[in-house]
Amino acid sequence: MSAFNAAFSKLLEYEARARDFDPGKGRGEQAHGEMTGVIFAIDEHHLTCSVEQVHEFLPLPAYTPVPGTKTWILGLANVRGDLVTIVDLAWFLLGTRTKATMRSRLLLASLRGRPVGLLVDEVFGQRNFVESDAQPSRLATNSSLHGFIKRQFRSGSETWQELDLDILFTTADFLSGAAS
Repeated sequence: MSAFNAAFSKLLEYEARARDFDPGKGRGEQAHGEMTGVIFAIDEHHLTCSVEQVHEFLPLPAYTPVPGTKTWILGLANVRGDLVTIVDLAWFLLGTRTKATMRSRLLLASLRGRPVGLLVDEVFGQRNFVESDAQPSRLATNSSLHGFIKRQFRSGSETWQELDLDILFTTADFLSGAAS
């Protein structure tokens, strides 16, 4: 191959790389075809939700109960100057109250631009899932999680159900926190 052809091939390679470059994707961010999820447990259920839906997870802060709200709304907490509504996720979804332990965590998310904290039994960290490995959820139709889970991922011996916070945060029952 002549020097001219080799140089031209190199220019074509640079052009293709420049076209494929996505400046929004830096080191440590998910590759195309992957979903990075926060993995956690409520009751006996292993769940995940997109890291794009959860701002952070932290230990359960001190909170103040709010009279006149549904029982699964535990109260309000001050988290670095933001007033956060604390929701017991297992109590809302499954009807079983979360026993707060040293492993319990609060998943911070946004509902209509306001911070909301979802109390879970334990957060295991983050995991990358390959989108092509996603399978439709195999939850029983009578499962209380059924409407909130669309798909699941297998990772080793574990199955992680993907909790869709967009669905949760648009559910009428979730949005009406006033006691009946």
